[in-house]
Amino acid sequence: MNDAQTIQRWLDEHHITEVECLIPDMTGLARGKIVPRHKYNAAEGLRLPEAVLMMTVTGDYPEQDFTAPADPDMRLIPDAGTLRPVPWAKEPTAQIIHDCVNFDGTPAVLSPRNVLKRILKLYEQQGWKPIVAPEMEFYLVQLEPDEDMPLKPPVGRTRRTEAGMQSFSIDAVNEYDDIFDVMYDWCQAQGLALDTLIHEMGTAQMEINLDHGDPLALADQVFLFKRTVREVAIRNNMYATFMAKPMQGQPGSAMHIHQSVVALDGGHNIFSQPDGSASPAFFHFIGGLQTYLPAAMPFFAPYVNSYRRLSRFTSAPINLSWGYDNRTCSLRVPHSGPEARRVENRLAGVDVNPYLALAASLACGYLGMTQGLQPDAPLAGSAYDQPHQLPRHLDDAIDLLMNCQPLAELFGEHFIQAYSAIKEAEYGEYFNVISPWERRFLLLHV
Repeated sequence: MNDAQTIQRWLDEHHITEVECLIPDMTGLARGKIVPRHKYNAAEGLRLPEAVLMMTVTGDYPEQDFTAPADPDMRLIPDAGTLRPVPWAKEPTAQIIHDCVNFDGTPAVLSPRNVLKRILKLYEQQGWKPIVAPEMEFYLVQLEPDEDMPLKPPVGRTRRTEAGMQSFSIDAVNEYDDIFDVMYDWCQAQGLALDTLIHEMGTAQMEINLDHGDPLALADQVFLFKRTVREVAIRNNMYATFMAKPMQGQPGSAMHIHQSVVALDGGHNIFSQPDGSASPAFFHFIGGLQTYLPAAMPFFAPYVNSYRRLSRFTSAPINLSWGYDNRTCSLRVPHSGPEARRVENRLAGVDVNPYLALAASLACGYLGMTQGLQPDAPLAGSAYDQPHQLPRHLDDAIDLLMNCQPLAELFGEHFIQAYSAIKEAEYGEYFNVISPWERRFLLLHV
């Protein structure tokens, strides 16, 4: 039975009436079409304008067009492994993530999912398979339709908002049992492999960890998890936000990425030698991250808001330091046995496109291993006391990315130019907005 037949049979067995045909756009949002079951043909897929992949987060487009002048369609081909129910739908509804391909069958180069596949193929050619585990932080906040008003923590079951920091508090998590019970049920129905739930440092800030596994499968799960949590929160009269820095005076939200690499032949962790000690590949991987993370910053901090999180005053990374079990560093090596030896990239905000963030982190490590790059010495003290080594603003980060030829070769020159143009357009829109701070302190004082 081929993939199309498998999909059609599953749809019949579950009495599906509608199919949500999804692709992740550059932002990481779900785009696509909703198709009646009797109109959906898994063997044929469907079509969507290629320009969808050039949209900014505001729904606009950069001045330069990186698609064909005729505004052509691309084909959407379903990935049978991503077939899942939509637990919150009133009628039996399926969701399927589709791959974007050209009409000659080649991958659409602007598709973020295809970019991650491209990086994974490089690993495969070396006889390697990366393993990742994302950790996602997010806030629950009160409904506030007026975007000029600051966000506020939501009211829990005690009819009160949280008082002070409640890191790792079980009772603080239980304030929102109605949300998390449904969240776990809906995630289980979709096959999303949730690990632990904890209360983070911020007021009503939570963290969900996913089980480690294949990067493409985990990127799909992050993509679907964000959608699921937003839906659960709205049905409980609040928002779930994945902004990197949604509230003044509160910590930012990250997506920490645990990474290791196993050999396709034998399945052993190539970061460890037979005697259990760290291998040269382990240090080269860290060396690659230290060398190329600055140029890859637009994938880890994709919006102007992202850089509000990256400050020595907000318990977030500000440089390229690495250390053993050192959470102040951008790159942390947790305590583990040899087979679980891994590198945690703590740089990415949770506002990232998961496909591009995983692709970028793995690409930096890949360059380190193939170029034999060495890291500096591990840091035992606080990295917050060290100088800044990362771009402080989005426009600076874009310049670094545009001038990094090794990353352009891995991602594709056309993709890097298109992505940078999208980010430049978003920065330009932001730059044209005059903030309340400017009106308050500059209007009559300068």
